[in-house]
Amino acid sequence: MDVRPLQSPDAPAYRALMLEGYTLAPDAFTSTAQERAVLPLDWWQRRLADPGGLGQAFGAFHDGVLVGSVALEYAAKPKTRHKGHVIGMYVAAPGRGRGAGRALLQAAIQHARQRPGVRLLTLTVTEGNAPALRLYEAAGFVTFGVEPMAIHTGSEYKAKVHMALLLDAPGTTAA
Repeated sequence: MDVRPLQSPDAPAYRALMLEGYTLAPDAFTSTAQERAVLPLDWWQRRLADPGGLGQAFGAFHDGVLVGSVALEYAAKPKTRHKGHVIGMYVAAPGRGRGAGRALLQAAIQHARQRPGVRLLTLTVTEGNAPALRLYEAAGFVTFGVEPMAIHTGSEYKAKVHMALLLDAPGTTAA
């Protein structure tokens, strides 16, 4: 499994992978495949590596094929620049069980640790997604709250678990 930052030429593969994720795992995301399918390719390119430095996506490749991705968004406002947000984690079936999710998350954490001033990473995960919760907890994320009715799936409401990881204080938690 090869994990690396995604770049502009990766945008078509990234778009296809994420549209698959929005379709096959709709409860995991706040966006829908329909919303994202209409976005132009340059939107996806900016998501890969924000020109202003406020975001970076990473891809996991198996046999040269993009099988997973995760992205980071950084806050621009002076009072919140110390935070990054993990978004868009998805691993397709060919990448599951191969350590892709763990490798992607570690790449994102390492990127955030190297960014000056970033001290905290946050993320949300849909309540009931036990594999994702285990992955994030194993990486050191701790739950700091649950947002009820965070998303509507069309037939029901689901809560989102809010998690955080302190980057500069090993052995401490964000709770």
